[in-house]
Amino acid sequence: MVRLIFIILIFLISLLAIFKAPAYYLWLLAVVVTEYPWIFVGVTILLLGTGYWSNSYRLSGTIIGIIALELFLSPIASAYMVAGGLKKNFESSFGSAKAHNIGKPFDLLKMFKGNAKVNYHTVDYISYADITLKLDYYPSQIAGKKPCVIVIHGGSWSSGDSQQLPELNRDLASKGYNVASINYRMAPKWQNPAPVQDVANALKYLRAHAEELHIDTDQFVLVGRSAGAQIALLAGYTLHDKAIKGIIDFYGPADMVWGYSVPSNPLIMDSRKVMVTYLGGNYKQVPQNYVASSPIEFVDRQSPPTLIIHGKNDVLVAYEHSRRLNEKLQQNGIKHFWLQLPWATHGFDFNLNGPGGQLSTYTVLQFLNSVVPVPKG
Repeated sequence: MVRLIFIILIFLISLLAIFKAPAYYLWLLAVVVTEYPWIFVGVTILLLGTGYWSNSYRLSGTIIGIIALELFLSPIASAYMVAGGLKKNFESSFGSAKAHNIGKPFDLLKMFKGNAKVNYHTVDYISYADITLKLDYYPSQIAGKKPCVIVIHGGSWSSGDSQQLPELNRDLASKGYNVASINYRMAPKWQNPAPVQDVANALKYLRAHAEELHIDTDQFVLVGRSAGAQIALLAGYTLHDKAIKGIIDFYGPADMVWGYSVPSNPLIMDSRKVMVTYLGGNYKQVPQNYVASSPIEFVDRQSPPTLIIHGKNDVLVAYEHSRRLNEKLQQNGIKHFWLQLPWATHGFDFNLNGPGGQLSTYTVLQFLNSVVPVPKG
């Protein structure tokens, strides 16, 4: 009986591999289920193995356990399916280019490996009257002047910092890119367009210190996650800085007007409250602020190439945002690629070596190689 109860519990958890999480803590669990699936596969196999000496409820528990095992394995199976056509699909958008040190889109054994180790240092990049902002700088591990990737963290525009999910920063630096992970002014004290102004000041600082930081000042790429992706997209599309060669959007809200009209599950997040805090009122009160903060409104034929990465099971930022952005980029003839991850939820790249983490990192490197290739040292 105990075995059956545990197997039913593990089966219920396995449903998070294919269905959207219905509540906040289940969303956090869904990230672990889909990006560390081997943990749950191992637990399920152990539970199934106990059936050899447990006579009670053996058959029913075994059947349920096998179904759970298949569900836990589904992100890995889906990752292999996406990986199979990823290189070809990406090259259909950006053309074929010789990329070095990228590896495979997905490798099962890599799920058990560690991440690159690269030290960073923190500097003040802008001082306002009421706050000084810092950035963490990860220098390229290849000698010479190299492109610089500016990373903008998520956190609903009101939380988070530059040290959020640093694994990608270290990986990119190990591959030859300079990486600047920035802090920015956050709500409720500061509202849009303050963070975009901070990106502009980060660019100004990095240019001013380009010699000591070994930065090629003609080659910058903006990377953002969630709220940070909204900032990255808006900055990339409105600053009109020709040195911004590309934008990478991890599950970002691209259409703030639409996003307000279709809020997220309140058991996950009160998305309307988050937007009101960031934009100074609801849509009826300040509609112009919602339009002005919607990256989709500023896409034109001069916009930088864009990489969109989004999981279909995202419960914080609707997948529809990326579909709308993809359509707008198509209409304007902008080079872009949309990596769609059928199983992934918000924040899937928490584990850089998980199914979603591997595929997104591979695609990020392919994108960077296309828009700001690293010259060999």
